[in-house]
Amino acid sequence: MSIVLNGSGLTLEKLVRIARQGEKVELAPEAVERINKCRAMLEKKIAAHEIMYGVNTGIGEFSEVVLNDDQVRDFQKYLIYNHSAGIGDPAPIEFVRAAMAARINVHAHGNSGCRIEITQTLVDMLNKGVSPFVCQKGSVGACGDLAPMSQIALLMMGEGKAYYKGELLEGKEALGRAGIPIPGLKARDGLAAINGSNFFTGMSALFLYDANNWLKQAEIATAMSLEALKANMKPYNLRIHQVRGFKGSVRCATSILKLVAGGDLVEGRIKCKVQDAYSMRSTPQVIGAAHDALAYARSQVEIELNGVGDNPIFFPDENLQLSGANFQGSPVSLPMDMAGTAVTMVSVLSERRMNRLNNPALSVGLPPFLTKGAGMFSGMMLSQYTADTLIVEQRILSMPASIQSIPAAADQEDFVSMGMNGAIKNFQILDNAYGVVGIEMMAAAQALDLRDYHFGVGVNKAKEVIRRHVAFLEIDRPLYPDHTAMQALVKSCEILQEVEKTIGSLE
Repeated sequence: MSIVLNGSGLTLEKLVRIARQGEKVELAPEAVERINKCRAMLEKKIAAHEIMYGVNTGIGEFSEVVLNDDQVRDFQKYLIYNHSAGIGDPAPIEFVRAAMAARINVHAHGNSGCRIEITQTLVDMLNKGVSPFVCQKGSVGACGDLAPMSQIALLMMGEGKAYYKGELLEGKEALGRAGIPIPGLKARDGLAAINGSNFFTGMSALFLYDANNWLKQAEIATAMSLEALKANMKPYNLRIHQVRGFKGSVRCATSILKLVAGGDLVEGRIKCKVQDAYSMRSTPQVIGAAHDALAYARSQVEIELNGVGDNPIFFPDENLQLSGANFQGSPVSLPMDMAGTAVTMVSVLSERRMNRLNNPALSVGLPPFLTKGAGMFSGMMLSQYTADTLIVEQRILSMPASIQSIPAAADQEDFVSMGMNGAIKNFQILDNAYGVVGIEMMAAAQALDLRDYHFGVGVNKAKEVIRRHVAFLEIDRPLYPDHTAMQALVKSCEILQEVEKTIGSLE
């Protein structure tokens, strides 16, 4: 069944289904009516020679330049040409599809002024698998993601390039093979196709979906390490977290208690310390803070996915057009900086527990570096090095993008969000985070195999899945295949899926 886009109700989960699973979309009938009504109003204003930014004026520094009737016809073409100014490697197809779906949902409000043919072409491209070739870099996250969105808009003229059935084709050929008519660009159409922060917002939605799944796996890794380190589980008592009041903290403590349920540790059959180090007892507060940060970021991203990020904005019921700055990406860029930092923060905590598993002074009786042949063998000593270098890179990438504005367009665009930079680096942070948590899980599985008591049902299931991919380290071997396998395993969410089948959702 198709996902209906009507300007509201577009969630992260729906966008993931469109972007990654190829689920079809359709415009709601009322959205079609709104788009047509808005376009009719716009055409009357054009005929009356009413001055409208980006319709019969130039843009940016040239906004005071009024275009004549002949120029109005051609301006949209040159607008798209000029803004197709990205650079480098193509963005993943899922990012492009997310951006297209987000832009359709903006148009569905009926405030953008484009012809219905433009919106319908985006719908058809999604449904028939035509994905424009888009350079990932080039947007400054204000005035919209103009560079990447313009490469999508090139298809409206049968230009640019696009992927179709695994081939990269000229735009005209891709549309032709898919049976999609070329709509061309008339007044306002080009700017209406590009003038919003839809590309990095779509990317951010996918990131938040993935980061939530990663945080749940960070909780699985925590539970495994806690069992291996004979942790005192009293700090996970829900009353502690409920009395403080942070939702994320309660959520995290609840998940970890579910994971260790049924094991000797939580049942009080294993002797433990009165009080553990912070990396063992403050995980609910730390991962909980990340949960809360991601929840806020999600709320902002979903507002943007369902709002009107455009300029100018047309109000057909009032016969009104207003020029403003709803393209400005800061409402998304700022919380997404926090979301990336939250992933780095939880990765740092993960590495600290991995250190305790390795360090014989801190591991409560585990052999040095989790090897039975210490001295001859170094065990998982170097695994910590790998986690450390990943974390340092995460820390470098965690510098906020939202404060990095560089003025452009002769200082007409003198503050920009740099949200695309934030979105790109967030995926790099998350890729490293898969590796860090994968290494903690690998070390924790090694440690659990060296213990002789019973573990929680969820912990046992996680260890079982890990052992399908990475063998116990009996004697030293090259570990790069294991590290890489664990990174891929965490990214695949196989551990999470198997654990949740066994003990229920960790949401």
